[in-house]
Amino acid sequence: MPIKINNDLPAKHILEQENIFIMPQNRAETQDIRPLKILLVNLMPTKIVTETQFLRLLSNTPIQVEIDFLHTSSHLATNTPQEHLIKFYETFADIKKRRYDGMIITGAPVEQMPFEEVDYWPELEQILEWSKRHVYSTLYICWAAQAGLYYHYQIPKYDLAKKIFGVFPHTLSHAHQDKLFRGFDDIFYVPHSRHTEVRRNDVLQHSELSIISESKEAGLFAVADQAQRRFFICGHPEYDPLTLKAEYDRDCAKGLKAAIPLNYYPDNNPMLPPVVKWRSTANLLFYNWLNYYVYQDTPYDLDKLSTT
Repeated sequence: MPIKINNDLPAKHILEQENIFIMPQNRAETQDIRPLKILLVNLMPTKIVTETQFLRLLSNTPIQVEIDFLHTSSHLATNTPQEHLIKFYETFADIKKRRYDGMIITGAPVEQMPFEEVDYWPELEQILEWSKRHVYSTLYICWAAQAGLYYHYQIPKYDLAKKIFGVFPHTLSHAHQDKLFRGFDDIFYVPHSRHTEVRRNDVLQHSELSIISESKEAGLFAVADQAQRRFFICGHPEYDPLTLKAEYDRDCAKGLKAAIPLNYYPDNNPMLPPVVKWRSTANLLFYNWLNYYVYQDTPYDLDKLSTT
């Protein structure tokens, strides 16, 4: 998918080196089509890394995509240059009158805090409420999946006795086949890195929710609402090959007793290069979302969006 992004965005140069089709803004404006409008709500502290990860995955179909980046104004970002935020990001106040075909809300390193103690929680609540009338389809990733299930359905998260950290096998629910996972293998792998979980029994109490995929080792992976306009993804399919390694190395450098990410290094030996088992899974997941739940279903006139 040709992605329309600002010519100066750092991700542009990285993705071009990977032979990913990036469409400069001036070329995109000469095409007589309506691009899909996607909002990326980036809650991660390393925003440049995260935006590059998601842009890479949104490049996999022939439809033009226009990306807006949003950061929360109620939180002071310390790991991303202010110049980058000013140039490439907007706040909720800037975009709240717009409508979007799709929205992605990233994870955030705040999972061990109660939702209400996160400094930008009131602002995120505003965004989630606004999305009911202004966004056709939303992907909630990792902590955002927990936050979305809590906000929309009052489903709590629970602390884990041991961090789920590694790359784990997943299967699809036989009771609920979904186009989001069309073309997937019977067993597929996804990275996880989290200290909390949402429990399947809590989800099953809500008839308007369906469990699409889960893992015996990592628990729930994908939950969808009945209208199939909200997808809660409880892992990190967007991770780069070295993301888990960077997290492990960081903890080791701090002198922490860091667990080796499971099923990631050959023979679980961190001296060896990690093996990527989830690249095709991630690409197909985002392709299916954009194709079946955004491009095929969203109205051409976004002013005609129905509420969810």
